[in-house]
Amino acid sequence: MEQSKVRELQDVVIRFSGDSGDGMQLTGTLFSDTSALLGNGISTFPDYPAEIRAPQGTVAGVSGFQVHFGDHRELNPGDYCDVLVAMNPAALKANRKWLKPGATVILDGDSVTEEHLKKAGFATLDPLAELKLDEYNVVVPDITSLTREALKETGLDNKAIVKCKNMFALGICFWLFDRPEDYALRYLDGKFAKKNPAVAQANKLAIEAGYNYAANTHQFANHYTVAPAPREKGTYRSINGNVATAWGLCAAAEKAGLPLFCGSYPITPATVILEELAKRKDLGVKTIQAEDEIAGICTAIGAAFAGNFAVTTTSGPGLSLKSEALGLAVMTELPLVVVDVQRGGPSTGLPTKTEQSDLQQALYGRNGECPVIVVAASSPSDCFHYAFEAGRLAMEHMTPVILLSDGFIANGSEPWRIPRMEDYPAIQPPIVDKAPEGGFMPYVRNEKLARGWAFPGKVGLEHRVGGLEKDSVKGCISHDPANHQKMTDTRAAKVAKVAEDIPPQSVWGDAEGDLLVVGWGGTHGHLQNAVDEMRKEGKKVSLCHFNYINPLPKGVREIFASFRKIVVCELNEGQFAAYLRQNFQEFSYEQYNKCEGLPFTVAELKQKFESLLK
Repeated sequence: MEQSKVRELQDVVIRFSGDSGDGMQLTGTLFSDTSALLGNGISTFPDYPAEIRAPQGTVAGVSGFQVHFGDHRELNPGDYCDVLVAMNPAALKANRKWLKPGATVILDGDSVTEEHLKKAGFATLDPLAELKLDEYNVVVPDITSLTREALKETGLDNKAIVKCKNMFALGICFWLFDRPEDYALRYLDGKFAKKNPAVAQANKLAIEAGYNYAANTHQFANHYTVAPAPREKGTYRSINGNVATAWGLCAAAEKAGLPLFCGSYPITPATVILEELAKRKDLGVKTIQAEDEIAGICTAIGAAFAGNFAVTTTSGPGLSLKSEALGLAVMTELPLVVVDVQRGGPSTGLPTKTEQSDLQQALYGRNGECPVIVVAASSPSDCFHYAFEAGRLAMEHMTPVILLSDGFIANGSEPWRIPRMEDYPAIQPPIVDKAPEGGFMPYVRNEKLARGWAFPGKVGLEHRVGGLEKDSVKGCISHDPANHQKMTDTRAAKVAKVAEDIPPQSVWGDAEGDLLVVGWGGTHGHLQNAVDEMRKEGKKVSLCHFNYINPLPKGVREIFASFRKIVVCELNEGQFAAYLRQNFQEFSYEQYNKCEGLPFTVAELKQKFESLLK
């Protein structure tokens, strides 16, 4: 292709979409990883169907993967796509609403049959006209047939050959955006070459065939390049939120000098954390796949009593089941991290979709006066930091911590600079190794109000744990009313005292203005992009985003008082807004809420903010 036809872009959004079995997640991941290795900023959004196996060719069974890559750090996967790769009419129909004006659509022509159109719910045999795609750049290569032709000498059967069509589509996109094939080819060798070299070779041939098709057929008027993003020096890798969470927990165990134990039950979208931890036997990690959610947390509590850094992972329905045992961990004052990767609810709800609707459950979902520390991660890469923080706070303050993630950041990915462990502080739990003079009193507390952590099997450190109230010093069972009041007050004061051990709240943008946007957790990227765009337009808008939920950081009241209006944005019906009203009653709060199983879009946020500034 002539150099004059190569255009440089600042950023691009591509959405790969097809049936659940079409390999769209792998296709998107390989494209994303290739872009990350080239130095681009990336943000991804895997969008899985909730059905385990919806009927092939139906809109309900469409699986998508969106990637936003650019010459700067990308904070979100983009509202609308510049390129849609649709492997069948159902994928085209499901994603029509996400096309930017003038976007490029690549549709597998072999899939445009009467049978497929009927399954997808089209009323006519012309999907392009029916979806009004006249103003778009629509390319309809016969991807399935071209894949068969390219792989006809491989010796694979037709079914195996057709499975490679996603790699043909990937090859087209590699050419279109000037991406090298090397990383994807190495990945395929690593995944298939030993066990099934013919499959590895076929997929590699399909990539090359797609690349050559795009380069030689002149179906595309231009191809494009995106420059690398400027970055701080270091070693980078692409990481998703669940893997980053698992590694952050490992780092906390290392810095505490204790073994990590995870007792969990598999549940979407948190299962990958358990799977990743199970791989880390080399770091001394112990994992148990328990028979249910209750057993998962109970094994973790037992491990904490025995001197492990204990973790359990779950999603909203599992957090409900763990609530009684979580109260036991509060009563026994044992360090425990509960990771809740939130999804759409209630009940089974939308198991593969994102939401922020577990906040009230995390804050209040236990019997009795049962406060816990609540922390929320806000991007795939910072899941590492907040998992480490959750471990630090749990072990140094001797109390359970709930770490809130969500399906969007758990499955999404972005470049992550691998930290040096020497840059992270040592974690210093109040471990008691030997009985002090006068005997061991298990509920004597340090300056953080944390009791001593005495492991079983040591002479003179014998003590009792359990769900019944304990004497405030000796640890024996006590039903004394005054003692129960004292212990209730102390457990609450211990959590409140954590505010002295976390950073004060900060503001993105000016410290005062017309509108303060407030958010928490995984909405950060979209909110910051919306605020940045409005600030470029001269609007006096700033962002106050929360990662520490209970206790709230210092300085919040002063920040809120400096703005004319406050709007709280969250993917629920107003749980954080209600929490802020409870804690800072002197302020009025506007709300912007969404419960669609999808993250915010920057466009809808800006529209709301504009209306509030009028």
